[in-house]
Amino acid sequence: MRQVEVVIVGAGVVGASVGWHLRQLGVRDVLLLERESAVGLGSTGRATGGFRAQFGTEINVRLSLLSREKLLRFSDETGVDPGLAQRGYLFIAGSREHLAQLEAAQRIQRAAGLTEARMISASEIAQINPHVDVGGACGSAFCPSDGFIRPLEILRGYLRDANVRTGARVVGLRRGRSGRIESLRTQDEEISAGCVVDAAGAWAGEVARLAGVDVPVAPLRRQVGSTVPCDALPAEMPMTVWTEDAFHIRVRDGRVLLVWPTPGDPRDPWSTAVDPEWLAQVAAKAKARVPRLGPVAVDPARSWAGLYEMSPDKHALLGRAAECENLFLANGSSGHGVMHAPALGQLLAEIIVHGEARSLDVRALRPSRFVEGEPNVGAAEML
Repeated sequence: MRQVEVVIVGAGVVGASVGWHLRQLGVRDVLLLERESAVGLGSTGRATGGFRAQFGTEINVRLSLLSREKLLRFSDETGVDPGLAQRGYLFIAGSREHLAQLEAAQRIQRAAGLTEARMISASEIAQINPHVDVGGACGSAFCPSDGFIRPLEILRGYLRDANVRTGARVVGLRRGRSGRIESLRTQDEEISAGCVVDAAGAWAGEVARLAGVDVPVAPLRRQVGSTVPCDALPAEMPMTVWTEDAFHIRVRDGRVLLVWPTPGDPRDPWSTAVDPEWLAQVAAKAKARVPRLGPVAVDPARSWAGLYEMSPDKHALLGRAAECENLFLANGSSGHGVMHAPALGQLLAEIIVHGEARSLDVRALRPSRFVEGEPNVGAAEML
């Protein structure tokens, strides 16, 4: 049986970040197991690539600021350009209630160090994004340092020199009399592990259950529509989000991406195909809110669906599992995994090597918070 110091289940961007940061701290014997036939085929490769620090809780703001700091030096450290483009995030409030939530969230953001975020009036929205219909808008929140990243490039950077085994789905976790995990079993082999990191994304709960550990993370299907190639909107347009229904748009690689977080077709929650009815609805919504998209067709062949890994409070689970001393969790980011991967990887590597996170206080993300009755509560549901 092969012996490995740290086995990471999941070679998406979060698992890859944990592995890279462990190697930076001197842990050389790290193995990543990826269930797919190649890396980047899971949630990382299906992310739209947004990056923001405009959140409604202090811990998520601080995770974003730490990740942004790391992304700004990513090229120097990994030799790969993460594609960080600070074009802004614009949240358009359609009601006084949502505007008040954005204002409350911004107070949290400023206290956490995001000083450049600001509120703008309804009449000023057109100065930030002149292409949207602002009818009915009450105001907006905008942060110019938010923007976009390239998920697969970040993954590529973190996987340089990594030991990755693809097509390796974990089917068993064997615990000894002490309660520690002694080995993992894939469909092909058994591996002795000093410690195990569950970074399996939407499958994190399933993996943890193999060790008899309850991790409250469940998959949630999300769909993304894409237009045909067009020049209707400029590439430098900020990510624009309507708070009333979380519909948002961005330009990527000459196409406009359309996101509207509904469950979509419930017949197959694991399907990567887009529901045609949903696609027609999101296209109509886009044309109503962005008049310049009126004549632009959607492209079903380039639209897709993917999975979020949802926790009960929509925040990551980070740290040692209370029920198993050598099982560590890095999952449950609830749609924020790619943007927070640089910070989460560094913080969990510190926990594994030093016994505690040294770069940031991550008590708010401890996996035991739910049984302790202390979930995170944000200032704005849409953030």
